Amino acid sequence: MTAGRCTAALLAAVLVCGLTCASTAAAEEAITEEYESISNANEHVQAQDDYARSQKRREITEHDDDQNEPPPSSSSSSSSSSSSSSSPPSKDYFKEELVIRPLSSGDIYASFQFQTRWDTDFFAPGKKVSHYRLFPKSLGQLMSKFSVREMHVSFTQGYWRTMQWGQPFLPAPPGAELWVWFQDSVADVDGAWKELTNVLSGIFCASLNFIDSTNTVEPTASFKPLGVGNVTHQRFLRYAVLPREIVCTENLTPWKKLLPCGSKAGLAVLMKSEKLFHSSFLSLAVHIRPVCQDWGCKGTAWELRQTVNVVFDLHTTGQGKREWSFFKMFSRTLTEACPLATSSKVYIDVTDNPQGELFELNPAAPSLTQAVVLGDRRTYAVYDLMASGTFGLLRSLNVLLRWKTPGNFSTQVDMLRPLLHGERYVAGYGLQTGEIHTLIYNNHPYRAFPVLLLDIVPWYLRLYIHTLTVTSKSRENKPSYIHYQPSKDRLRPHLLEMLIQLPPNSVTEVTVQFERALLKWTEYTPDPNHGFYVGSSVISALVPSVVAMDTIFPESSYFVRVYTEPLLVNLPTPDFSMPYNVICLTCTVVAVGYGSLYNLLTRTFQVEEPSPGVVKRLANMIRYLRGVPLL
Repeated sequence: MTAGRCTAALLAAVLVCGLTCASTAAAEEAITEEYESISNANEHVQAQDDYARSQKRREITEHDDDQNEPPPSSSSSSSSSSSSSSSPPSKDYFKEELVIRPLSSGDIYASFQFQTRWDTDFFAPGKKVSHYRLFPKSLGQLMSKFSVREMHVSFTQGYWRTMQWGQPFLPAPPGAELWVWFQDSVADVDGAWKELTNVLSGIFCASLNFIDSTNTVEPTASFKPLGVGNVTHQRFLRYAVLPREIVCTENLTPWKKLLPCGSKAGLAVLMKSEKLFHSSFLSLAVHIRPVCQDWGCKGTAWELRQTVNVVFDLHTTGQGKREWSFFKMFSRTLTEACPLATSSKVYIDVTDNPQGELFELNPAAPSLTQAVVLGDRRTYAVYDLMASGTFGLLRSLNVLLRWKTPGNFSTQVDMLRPLLHGERYVAGYGLQTGEIHTLIYNNHPYRAFPVLLLDIVPWYLRLYIHTLTVTSKSRENKPSYIHYQPSKDRLRPHLLEMLIQLPPNSVTEVTVQFERALLKWTEYTPDPNHGFYVGSSVISALVPSVVAMDTIFPESSYFVRVYTEPLLVNLPTPDFSMPYNVICLTCTVVAVGYGSLYNLLTRTFQVEEPSPGVVKRLANMIRYLRGVPLL
C-alpha cells in the first residue's frame, strides 16, 4: 500500500470512525477493522496533521541531495525506496523552513516552521529524562509531569480571509486555542487539565489560566490524535478556545526562547516584533506529538513544531508597490543558518511564473521543486541556507521579487478559490432571543463530500435545539450523525457535532435559535457593552483534490480544517453607571447636611463691639495729634 493511498484511507477512516458512534454495530466493526489494518502499516503518524505541507516536504526530500538531512519520519516520508533506506536519524535534530507565497489579493503570506525531534520516550517504565539538548526543557518537563500525549496551542491575531487568501497551511481560530490528549494512565483528567493550563499560562505569558469548565469540551469526533499511540477515547481529550485573547510581544518573546538558536541566528532573526504585529494576520503555534523513529516504528520520538504564519499588507510592506523583499517585510536580511540545524531552507511559490515572464527573483533560485499542496500542484524556488554559496560575498541574503509588467492580481483569484470555506453570523433583534447562522460552501463543481461541524456555544446563550435546521439548495439536509451535549449554567458550554453531506457547488446553512440569559452583576466583563465573544465553528473534511497526489490512485483527497469568524453577542446589561450616580448623590447630600450640622455644633460665638464711624475715627486722629485724650 503506497503512502498516498494509505494516508488518504486513514484520514477517511479516522473521520468516519469518530462520526459513527451512534451507527449500527456492523458499520462500527467494518470501520474498526479498516482503521486497524491501516494502523499496522504505520501510515497513521501524519493523519490529519501536516495537511498539504507534508506533501510538499515529501517531494522536496526526494529531490534534495543534502547528506546532512536526516531521513524523513513516517509523517513526511514518501513512497520512494531511497527515503526509507537512509541512515537512521541522530538522537535529536532541528530543522527550519520558510515558505513565502504571494496571494491573489496582493498581500504576502509568510509561513515559518521550526521542527525539533527527539528520539526518546518520556513515559518509558523506570526512565527519567533529565538531560535536554535541543528540545526545550520546560516543555519536556511539562509533558512528563502531566502525562501529555499530544498538545496543540495557538495564539492568533486577526482573521484568515479564506476567499481572498485561499487555504492556510496551518489554520487557527482568532484568539487562543488549546487542545490536549492525555495518556490513558491519567486518573484525574480535569485536574491535570487545570494545572496544565496554569503552567502554559506562565510559559507563554498568556491568559490560558482563564480556561475552566465553562469553556472546555470533550469532542467525540473532532480533533483526533495526530501522532502514534492508541489513546483515542474522548475522555482523555480536552479542547478550549479563548476568542478574546490578545496576542502581543509578551507571547512572541517566550515562544522564540523555545528555539535552539533563539532569535540570534537562522530564520528566527526575521521575526521582528514590530513588523510581525504590524500585519493583517499573525498566528503563533506550538504542536507536540509522538512520531515513529523509523519506517518500522520500532521506537517513538517526540516532535515539536513551532509555526508562525503572517500575512503582510502590500501597501505597508512595499509602499503600495507589488515588489517585496526580506528587508521590506522584516526590516532584516538573513546572514546565516542556525548552527544547530540540520536543514534550513527558504521556499518561494513561483507557480504563476513558470517561465519567468511575470516576475523575477534576485538572487535567482539555485533550484526548483514541485509539490501538491492543498490539492493544487505548486512550484517552489528553493534557497538552501546550509549551502556555502547562498549568502555570497556579503554574507547576506535579501531575496527580492520584482514584477516585469504592471497590473493587478484579479486574474489569479479563480486559481486560489478554496473548495471549502465557512461563514457565521448572528441574526435577530432585541436582547432576548436570536439566531445563529452557519454557512458552509462546497465549491467543487461535481463532487459531494461530508463535513464534520463542531460548535461550542457558551452557557449564557440557551440553545433551542428543537429549532436546529440544516438546508442545502432550499431543501432539508438531514445530518447522518448528531451529538449534542446541553450546557449547565456556570458549569459547561453547549457542544454540538454534526456530520453533514455537502452537495456539489452548494451552500449549506445551519441555523439554531437561542435565548440570552441574565448574568449576575459580578459575571460581566470590565467592558460589558462591547459584547461577549463566541468561539469559531470548526469544519473538518476530506476535500477531493483537483490534482491527483498519486498517479496510481487519482481519487485523492486532502484534510482541511476551516474556522469561521467568532461571534460578538450583546447580552442584557445593567446600567453600571447607576452605582456611581447614587454614590455621588448620597455623598453630596451627606456632605451638605452633616457639614451644616457640624458647623452649628462646633462653632464658638464671640461678642464684637461695633466699629466707630468715620467721623469719630477722624476726630480721634485729630485729638491724638493734639495730645488730647480720645473720645
